[in-house]
Amino acid sequence: MSRHPEVLWAQRSDKVYLTVALPDAKDVFVKCEPQGLFAFSASGVQDKAYSFSLELYGSIEPEKGEKGWWKRLLKSEEKPAPYLKVDWNKWCDEDDEESTSDLVSNDDAQFVGEDDRSSDDEGMLYLPDLEKARA
Repeated sequence: MSRHPEVLWAQRSDKVYLTVALPDAKDVFVKCEPQGLFAFSASGVQDKAYSFSLELYGSIEPEKGEKGWWKRLLKSEEKPAPYLKVDWNKWCDEDDEESTSDLVSNDDAQFVGEDDRSSDDEGMLYLPDLEKARA
């Protein structure tokens, strides 16, 4: 049976940030469909399987996008699963966005420890930024 890793999220008007807290992840699979379906799977320590899928609030189009804030991460209005949490380190209010530069801009998924990030981020998998589609 598959487990759920902790998933942190934040947004800007044109991007959604997802960070998966899964130290030593192997065989990472990420799929994001334009209509907002997102899937992740990987093997963790001792080859334990981890996976989750999300139906995002809006559409994702990597090449095109119009700025706009989502009301929430998921399309469903139900309370999100306990493994989904706000990433307060990347969070930015609508009013503050123009004065704050983007914190992360990756072309590909990247494990912390592969570069010079702080040890506080150990075991975090930063997924590529998801560009929001036009509303």
